[in-house]
Amino acid sequence: MSSTGSTYGDIHRYEPARESTAAAIAIVLLTIIEVVFVFLFTYGLVTGWALTDTGNMFLGAILAVIFIDLAFILALYRKEFLPDVMIVKKRRRKWEDLYVKSEDVDGVQLGGSDAWDTVKRAVYPYYKR
Repeated sequence: MSSTGSTYGDIHRYEPARESTAAAIAIVLLTIIEVVFVFLFTYGLVTGWALTDTGNMFLGAILAVIFIDLAFILALYRKEFLPDVMIVKKRRRKWEDLYVKSEDVDGVQLGGSDAWDTVKRAVYPYYKR
């Protein structure tokens, strides 16, 4: 799709996922490893490994391995099984951030019809028009 003529919310680029078999096998193996480490961590908590200093560090290391393994699983899944989609988003204009009405975007004329009222308004902002 070309970028010309695209409106807000249109899909600008869509590339389908690769869905490779090697990635699927790697995810399954990493999931099995994940389950083994979760079981080991749970077993260590139940049997009281955390009551000693070395056991506490060992359980901390197992917990770290669990989260790192989960990060690899999620990274592989995002890279290989989710499509790459770019959507055209609405960009706000700078005057919208200042709560300026669209008809006042260009400002008001300096001086204008009565210069003295402009000076009074500059000195005292609550001066009635």
